[in-house]
Amino acid sequence: MKTVDMQGQPCPIPVVKAKEALAEQGAKGVIVLVDNVTAALNLEKMAKGTGCGFSYTEEGSLFRVSILKGADSDQFFNERQEGSPEKPEPAGRERKGPVALITADSMGRGAEDLGRLLIKGFIFSLSQLDPLPEALVFLNGGAHLTTEGANTVPDLKALEEKGTGIYTCGTCANYYKLTESLAVGSIVDMMNIVNRLAKASSVITI
Repeated sequence: MKTVDMQGQPCPIPVVKAKEALAEQGAKGVIVLVDNVTAALNLEKMAKGTGCGFSYTEEGSLFRVSILKGADSDQFFNERQEGSPEKPEPAGRERKGPVALITADSMGRGAEDLGRLLIKGFIFSLSQLDPLPEALVFLNGGAHLTTEGANTVPDLKALEEKGTGIYTCGTCANYYKLTESLAVGSIVDMMNIVNRLAKASSVITI
């Protein structure tokens, strides 16, 4: 199989290049080399979403990801002990609400403690909208709001239970070393985020 070295490449480039390799004539699969677990998980989502088999080995800081076309993903999927952060799309509610793009762990300029109170109040207020938000997307410092110990997690879990998607940028979670402390929602790549924003009925950005 073809090997594609994507070490040091930000998302969604490893996923894009893996798709290109799989699309080549006669390709049975691809091996992708990445240097962080977030990239490996993004490749896993792509593989499972396209009916491919997936496995990886970890060699220090190197993740060697194997994606096989037309294979049974259950046969090749090497599930991490703590499980994949991806959760199934919520069902049972027609999605017509806005998408909220949250780029910081506080709201407004001035006192940081006040900003954190405001962001908690903002997220709680989103849970009172009718219709509920389609999704909340967390970028950059906002990624801290979906992790263990954040005072926003209970409200986010309540929103998720009601059908709102909660998504954290994988590059951001990796940069801040938050992947293992994710407490609610799923880690997604930039392509996923862009698609959600592009298809949203409206976008609230803070």
